[in-house]
Amino acid sequence: MKVLVIGNGGREHALCMFIKKSPICKKLYCIPGSDSIKELADCFDINPMNNIDVVNFCIKQKINFVVIGPELPLSNGIVDELKKEKIVTFGPDKISSQLETSKIFMKNICKKHNIPTAKYSVFNKEKDAINFLNEVNFPTVIKVDGLAAGKGVIIVYSKEEAVENIKKIMSEKIFGSSGENIIIEEFLEGEEISFFALVDTNGFILPLTTAQDHKKIGEGDVGPNTGGMGAYSPVPFIKHNHINDFVEQFVKPIINDLKNSSILFSGVFYAGFILTKNGPKILEINVRFGDPEAQTIFPRLKTDLLDLLLASSTGNLNQFKLPELENNFCMNVVLSSKGYPKDYKKNTIINGLNEITNDKSKYVFHASTKKNGNHWLATGGRVLSISAMGSTLKNAKNNAYNIVDKIDWKDGYFRKDIGWRHLQ
Repeated sequence: MKVLVIGNGGREHALCMFIKKSPICKKLYCIPGSDSIKELADCFDINPMNNIDVVNFCIKQKINFVVIGPELPLSNGIVDELKKEKIVTFGPDKISSQLETSKIFMKNICKKHNIPTAKYSVFNKEKDAINFLNEVNFPTVIKVDGLAAGKGVIIVYSKEEAVENIKKIMSEKIFGSSGENIIIEEFLEGEEISFFALVDTNGFILPLTTAQDHKKIGEGDVGPNTGGMGAYSPVPFIKHNHINDFVEQFVKPIINDLKNSSILFSGVFYAGFILTKNGPKILEINVRFGDPEAQTIFPRLKTDLLDLLLASSTGNLNQFKLPELENNFCMNVVLSSKGYPKDYKKNTIINGLNEITNDKSKYVFHASTKKNGNHWLATGGRVLSISAMGSTLKNAKNNAYNIVDKIDWKDGYFRKDIGWRHLQ
């Protein structure tokens, strides 16, 4: 098969790496790709948000299968345009993508079917949202309805802080049109986990595994939200029966609701749960692999990743009873530019990368780098993503940080406590 991956980050580097291993991948392409992805695939500098150019490229190159990495091209309807040309594509169409692109859309489905989630109210006027603050307990949560690169969820601890953030979102438009509608939601306490399943167009659900992301910039989970500073998989206390419960209680009712509205979802169903004293509640749904969670799941997969993605896209997931996974842990540590998620220097030199070789137990994924001669330069906020396997979570952690120690980057920052909740 000729396979095209859309995207250029750490998740897409991982997708390319594991798709390339498949015996059915004859030729691999990536749009727009990166200098690191060029070592695996032919990259083409095409804007992934230009649907016409992407479709024309696929027709010209006779692409058999397209895998969409990030959420923005999905929200832009790229899947719909590729399907018009009968090009098999992994990922949901534009209307299904609303599970991620509109938190209100997702919450309303939960409300309709009594799916456990936080109590919430929706606002499209700043004044009404601010007046409502007189009725809430603090801390409370403010969410923008649309996509905000993982930064559209803000926990506020006082009315003053809430007013300030509502004004930033609705008047100053710090998240653009994504913040035209907001949700004010009750604050839930508990541990957060990520659950991943694949869904095909027949509504067949294949559970994959669990992971735990670390969103906050600071150790001990403090400071502002980021796109994710590290993760590990699987979550040790989530057993097979819990996964079955997640499917029955959360995934099936949502997929069936879409089906009843003639919306056929296929792709990744990625649920963020919070485990409260009253049981799990759903915080959010994403419709693509998480980053950095993907970098902890793919190394554990024994089943051919390309086979799984293809089966999801062609209505054939029922050929898999369950995906085969390594019976061990994978930990991922993200190296970011100092200052992220605020201001940071670009084009700083990273040394030591050329001395690290990927193998089945360790991987270096590039999120935002470029090559300058023999040097790698950091070009963004989250820059590198280091994964390592281990028979225990502690082993996986030690192995991951051993690799991090080999990287010499004075302008880099990383959390030293990934997995801290279950390593004490």
